[in-house]
Amino acid sequence: MEVVIVKDAKAGGELIADGIADLLRRKPDALLGVATGSTPLPIYDALTAQVAAGSVDASRARIAQLDEYVGLPAGHPESYRSTVLRQVVEPLGLSQDAFMGPDGSAEDVQAACVAYDKALAEAGGVDLQILGIGTDGHIGFNEPCSSLASRTRIKTLTEQTRVDNARFFDNDIDQVPHHVITQGIGTILEARHLVLLATGEGKADAVAATVEGPVAALVPASALQLHPHATVVVDEAAASKLKLADYFRHTFVNKPDWQGI
Repeated sequence: MEVVIVKDAKAGGELIADGIADLLRRKPDALLGVATGSTPLPIYDALTAQVAAGSVDASRARIAQLDEYVGLPAGHPESYRSTVLRQVVEPLGLSQDAFMGPDGSAEDVQAACVAYDKALAEAGGVDLQILGIGTDGHIGFNEPCSSLASRTRIKTLTEQTRVDNARFFDNDIDQVPHHVITQGIGTILEARHLVLLATGEGKADAVAATVEGPVAALVPASALQLHPHATVVVDEAAASKLKLADYFRHTFVNKPDWQGI
């Protein structure tokens, strides 16, 4: 696992966007796994700027959704399908044909979960998966004590996650669904490169437990320690509780240029 400490969210977004641009130059039809929420927005903004400037061609890129609320219609403005289309697919100039995600409004949710896992595999697998992290250490919607071998499935959200997400629903927790479809931790770990971005002091405990704590289902993001190519990008605030912060800064400064992120 590589840990990169950056000045702020903007710098983190630009660093990760550079890595995605390098991937697209090597593999123009790469399948990019995207996360929602406020944290990854600097990544999408920076990548969109690079596409607009002509420094990278994203026209053949494919986009895969990480998770979806259960019960919200696909056209609901806060469904993750709508969010990904609005924040990633449309700004990059892609068509909806480049997008894939689980069906949160399916009558048979279990079958929809199995179908999405299968679709990801048939698409050749995710080349680079962007991740955020919850204050309790969850990734995707794999809440604490999720199986580290879990596949795409339906999950019940904790009250804390619903509280955290109420800001997207006019701060009305009653509008936040209780259930979601999420890629499981086992599914996420199949991506070729995992990139987690965390910003703000509120994520400091979760980051420290993820990077320096034991691998444990209580902290789902700690499963990144098991991945052969995982990158954790954090701003100074989110890095504030890392015991090895100075070491991480030193290794990044002295990293060979050819290594990339």
